[in-house]
Amino acid sequence: MMPVASGRIHYAWIVAGVTFFVLLATAGIRATPAVMMVPLEHEFGWTRAAISGAIAINIALFGIIGPFAASFIDRYGLRRMVLLALALLSVGVAFSSTMHTQWQLTLYWGVLVGAGTGVTATVLAAIVVNRWFDQRRGLVLGMLTAANATGQLVFLPLLARQVTRHSWRSATYIVAGIAAAVFLAVAFLLRDKPSDLGLLPYGADATAVSSASAPPNVARTPVRALLWAAQSREFWILGGTFFVCGASTNGLIGTHLIPACMDHGIPEVTAAGMLAAMGIFDLLGTTASGWLTDRFNSRYLLFWYYVLRGLSLLFLPIALASQHVWLSGFAVFYGLDWVATVPPTVRLTANTFGRENVGVVYGWIGAAHQLGASAAALAAGTIRTYLGDYRDAFWLSGGLCLLAATLLVSTKARSMQPQPELEPVEAST
Repeated sequence: MMPVASGRIHYAWIVAGVTFFVLLATAGIRATPAVMMVPLEHEFGWTRAAISGAIAINIALFGIIGPFAASFIDRYGLRRMVLLALALLSVGVAFSSTMHTQWQLTLYWGVLVGAGTGVTATVLAAIVVNRWFDQRRGLVLGMLTAANATGQLVFLPLLARQVTRHSWRSATYIVAGIAAAVFLAVAFLLRDKPSDLGLLPYGADATAVSSASAPPNVARTPVRALLWAAQSREFWILGGTFFVCGASTNGLIGTHLIPACMDHGIPEVTAAGMLAAMGIFDLLGTTASGWLTDRFNSRYLLFWYYVLRGLSLLFLPIALASQHVWLSGFAVFYGLDWVATVPPTVRLTANTFGRENVGVVYGWIGAAHQLGASAAALAAGTIRTYLGDYRDAFWLSGGLCLLAATLLVSTKARSMQPQPELEPVEAST
């Protein structure tokens, strides 16, 4: 059955809505280990470093698969690949309820969940926005990006309550069921591109689409795209700063803030609620960042985002020691800046490498983000295991954010010229 646009609602908004819920659900799944870490430590005697190692594999796969996911989506179709990812997530999370050994933790939460979420990385939002929207791209990308942190808002307090009242296994049943429910929504509502429905992208006119469909610059394969993009200094700047972004968000705060709060005597449910509150302010901050990206220089926006984030991380050990007063302020301030970096980073990627390559090139830049997150998740867990607290991990991450801000304002952007000799990806029909 082929859906059609009805009334004044362009189908692009329906696709954006479905994508929002996909990103929301997968964000909740990725956040689940944060509420499982201490219960797993108590039940099985696994160290914080060992559990963090499995999470690090999860995050690394989430990033590395991104560029190849962009290519697979181009070749096999958006809906088909998202359905495959959700099915893999449902199976991996459900099986994790039976685990009793560390290799099972690594397989289920490290490999299977990491691979499944890799297909629904932020590159998915970039592809949807560039396929379905000719106008309001920054705003829509900001909303979709915010879904990654808003997943914490929806799921973490519920999951923490389940873990506290019942067991960590009950949390796995909930998230597996959520993945299955989103699978059905994607199967019925998601479509690959506007032309499948005889539509133009939102805000486009026939002239623009006609010129955009002229042959030459199609998306490159992942490896060729990496080799091509790596010739640009801008690629290394965006990749390097995004490495720091990942290290300072889901790798450090997303994975270790709840255990750090518990180290300071703050109950797990309270800590999860605080992390969820960051999701509320992230929804506001990232959506506002998308609006600002449509209007202001993306480079200077990124400079301020990294400076403010770095200062907040340097302050975090003091906030943890004071518990509720300053910690609540940190949650608000940090939440506004959580992933506000994504819309301007995607804009700089598109400006430098071209819209036709934004999916696969941003996939590699996003891979750097997740590798940074993976490194931070493992490093923070190791620091906590051997030094007894997270203070040095927070300070190190804050310093890296200030370094990233300095790098952004000390360089200038340069656009890459197309290279027609590179073989393109054959688009699926």
